[in-house]
Amino acid sequence: MANIVLEKSANTVEEAIELALKELDVTEDQVEIEILEEGSKSFLGLGKQKEAKVRIILYDYAIEIARDFLGELFEKMGIDTELEFTEEDELLKINVVTKSSGMIIGRRGETLDSLQFLTGLVVNRNNTTYRKIIIDTENYRKKREETLEELANRIAAKVEKSGRNKTLEPMNPYERRIIHSTLQKNKNVETFSVGEEPNRKVVIKSIAR
Repeated sequence: MANIVLEKSANTVEEAIELALKELDVTEDQVEIEILEEGSKSFLGLGKQKEAKVRIILYDYAIEIARDFLGELFEKMGIDTELEFTEEDELLKINVVTKSSGMIIGRRGETLDSLQFLTGLVVNRNNTTYRKIIIDTENYRKKREETLEELANRIAAKVEKSGRNKTLEPMNPYERRIIHSTLQKNKNVETFSVGEEPNRKVVIKSIAR
């Protein structure tokens, strides 16, 4: 998301600033204010009053906040990293380039998910616009998605053949959605989740034909 620049005019500088802050739904300490025109009153009521004009700049610090937070965290973990940022509307993607990707990914991506969750909290703590954060390394998320799609189709085929339901290993909400989505159009099976977090699992059930 780019910085937001808004210009407002009113009878006084104070009124123009108030109008701009109200439109952006921010406080004065969150923005930079430039006074473009001081404005002036007409002489003895003759002529037209010149309006005051201000420019309000709302900076997007999401990348700086994320870089500082992750940089300090990885330093404490003793991991050398390089961070690559990509912005897509309200989505901020962070790719971690490192030789220690295994430590960052963790078991079934649990460490990576935790880093993503914490970074999202830090970035959005004082941000006026919510930014969705996605953290990846070594293209893990794409590879994991492909693995889960392959797993879903393979297990579904076995369930169709045997007629017996199959309960998969515990998965996080994101991974469960991949399983459900992959088999959504399969008319021979249905899927549903059972259990409580963090041990919630997907069940693939055979539909009698």
